[in-house]
Amino acid sequence: MADQFASYALALKVAHPMSNQRSHQTPDHFDVIVIGAGAAGLMCAMVAGERGKRVLLLERNKKPGAKILISGGGRCNFTNQDVVPTAYISENPHFAKSALSRYTPWGFMDLLTRHGVSWHEKTLGQLFCDQGAKAVLKVLLDECAAAGVTIRLESDISDISYAGGIHTVRGNEDATATKLVIASGGLSIPQMGATDFAYRVARQYGLKIIEPRPALVPLVFEREIVEDMKALAGVSADSRVSVVGDRSAASFRENLLFTHRGLSGPAILQISSYLKPGGALSIDMLPDEVDVTAWLKQQRLDCAKATVASVISKRLPSRLAEQIAVSQPGNMASLSNGDIDTLANRLSRWTLTPTGTEGFKKAEVTRGGVSTAELSSKTMEAKRCPGLYFIGECVDVTGWLGGYNFQWAWASGYAAGTAV
Repeated sequence: MADQFASYALALKVAHPMSNQRSHQTPDHFDVIVIGAGAAGLMCAMVAGERGKRVLLLERNKKPGAKILISGGGRCNFTNQDVVPTAYISENPHFAKSALSRYTPWGFMDLLTRHGVSWHEKTLGQLFCDQGAKAVLKVLLDECAAAGVTIRLESDISDISYAGGIHTVRGNEDATATKLVIASGGLSIPQMGATDFAYRVARQYGLKIIEPRPALVPLVFEREIVEDMKALAGVSADSRVSVVGDRSAASFRENLLFTHRGLSGPAILQISSYLKPGGALSIDMLPDEVDVTAWLKQQRLDCAKATVASVISKRLPSRLAEQIAVSQPGNMASLSNGDIDTLANRLSRWTLTPTGTEGFKKAEVTRGGVSTAELSSKTMEAKRCPGLYFIGECVDVTGWLGGYNFQWAWASGYAAGTAV
């Protein structure tokens, strides 16, 4: 297959106004070209440069690391100290194991420590940078500079071709290399410059794509349901959220947030990655209560004269309690066993079917991408295309909220950086 491919020139045509202005001079030659100066691309370029490779890092934006800078509200939730392979979604759930085992969260923590950067744990193993996201990006850029990496910003690519063991990248500046790494990300947050570039490259080289979908994204609902939610906009509640009828999907206990369009918050963002179109959610708003029906019956005895809303407000925000109890305006003593069963279901087994999500504009990451069946789990190299690598978000590996996707970027970038 490699010999077959070596004599085959393949061009990626990318419509862009710069395509007619490309240089006609002899392209600069590098050992490695990395396309995309995000988390994965910076890590890959840094590691390859440290190994003595001559590396060119291309970025279409005016500045590198755009998503790094906005992550964690500017504090950069750069990893999670509890990273495990089961926190990642992929058609092949075992694919991420190799890279994650060879570059752990402690590897990146050590890198920050060497630069005098510190961090703290927020919740659930999430690590945030004390000095902010700019400090994390500076560490990566300083490492790239020390390793001799050449970075070209505002790089417009018009086509990519391969022939005779050489990858040629053409655009406003042309370059060639024996190794080409695609680290241009997925479709999430297009306002930050996200495009389908990686998928176009993969398709041109005949690689399979798992349909990209928004992940870690707020959910939207039918108009009638949204009208009720609007009255609760801004209310947050500790909840356990799961997918109805899917035992293989994870369940998440974190806050959910009511919005003017539907539901958001960490619990909802997490479950959105597992929810299939047409699927339903089950929401438990009293996750500490083993038997909500029994609790309500005991409240009926202990607080017979109290209103239903006031009893529920002991455990939930008052606006939410009032909304839940709107059909039960009386006191606890007036509730029949049937009323209690209905109320218990609303509190601990509230079932909702979203009509969709808020899309890639609000998604934190992309689920799907370049099929892991096409790639080496050890090196991230395309099995059928010599010297072509895909890393980071453009690959069909999607992590949980809380630093897991950054860790995949570091780990996959490191895997490719040590292989190119």
